[in-house]
Amino acid sequence: MDDWDSVELADPPLDYNWVTDRLAVGAGIWIRRNMELLARDGITHVIDMQAEFDDSSIADGTGVRVLWNPCDDDFEDKPPHLLRRGVEFAEAALCDPRARVYFHCSAGVHRGPMMLLACLAASGMDLMQAMELIRLSRPEADFPDVYRRSVVRFLETLKPEGL
Repeated sequence: MDDWDSVELADPPLDYNWVTDRLAVGAGIWIRRNMELLARDGITHVIDMQAEFDDSSIADGTGVRVLWNPCDDDFEDKPPHLLRRGVEFAEAALCDPRARVYFHCSAGVHRGPMMLLACLAASGMDLMQAMELIRLSRPEADFPDVYRRSVVRFLETLKPEGL
């Protein structure tokens, strides 16, 4: 008998933090049980920024709507359309006062926080204040210069011509 035969693998735990009463950020969901737990916690929408796994496959029947917005954590510039897609999904969700949105990637350090940052800034929050708000709730959140610049470039696409 191999030593590994007696090891019981635990399900990956949920790892997330509420940033506001309607917005949460964290790590990968990975299994249906975790998606069900998120739904029980009131999450109605998920923005999945990880390229590694599409949460749609574990959301059926939970009532949670998923946007798979795959993004590599490669420290390369992110195109405005990637961020626009997530912002539009979140804005549409938040039209319902009961909606709660979960932003995530694999570890909840770069891509998920970057997407939440884009959403908060697109709603009018100052970029630095938005980063601080996210970091207060999720201290491991990190905003590398290249990702922060990607958010700034996206925000510039929202400004009316001539301003």
